[in-house]
Amino acid sequence: MLGDSRPAWHGLWAFAATEARVQLHEYLSIASTVLVQVIFIFFVWLLAPPYLLPFALVGSMVFSAFVIGERVLNEAAYIRIDHKLNELYHASPLSPESYFLGMGIGVLTAYLPTLVFIGLLTEAVHPLSLAAGGLLLLVLIGVWLIASSLGYILSTLFRDMRAIWPYSTLLFNFFGVLPPVFYPLGLFPGWLAPLALVLPPSAGAALLMYVIGLESLSGGQVILAATALIIETLLLSVAAVFWSRRTSREGA
Repeated sequence: MLGDSRPAWHGLWAFAATEARVQLHEYLSIASTVLVQVIFIFFVWLLAPPYLLPFALVGSMVFSAFVIGERVLNEAAYIRIDHKLNELYHASPLSPESYFLGMGIGVLTAYLPTLVFIGLLTEAVHPLSLAAGGLLLLVLIGVWLIASSLGYILSTLFRDMRAIWPYSTLLFNFFGVLPPVFYPLGLFPGWLAPLALVLPPSAGAALLMYVIGLESLSGGQVILAATALIIETLLLSVAAVFWSRRTSREGA
């Protein structure tokens, strides 16, 4: 058993490239994943007051990073349950943490064109400063890492693909759409605002909207959202690395 003798992160980029090629061949899956963003942007542009369009565009970028977790969940479960390939990967020189993170990077690579396109639309509608652009990148990385970690961990808890699809879709769309991600925090019930500011998608969206001048937040709200996002990113990424090593030992 190779187990702990494998160097940390060994084979990361090779596996990420393999996963990216797999994902890029699944055109319908990519299209279905970005459908929610397209629908929201279209109807906001068509029916809502013009001032809401930048909110929808920023929310679409955050949601696009968050929903990657759904794809990681489905992909990891599909490899493990249907193809039994995870046992082969865990028996190879590929380290367990590279298996988890490589899958997340591969899926991100496939969905990167969507993020770039929406980012260009946002820049055209509401130009961003250099600082705002840097924060946007950091928030998207954090949300992606949280979602990928959560998706990978949850994928190991299922034994049947038919049970995974409805739960994964419900989980990531519920938390990526219902809280204030595509719309201002001010339109969310005030007593629920602290809850929204600790959920990764809505916390990231609120911070971005605040920095680019779309949203007015108090100092406490900014600190709450930023702290929650940082802590959740660190905790979930560490948990995913730990869980990947544990499941690797169990399957060896």
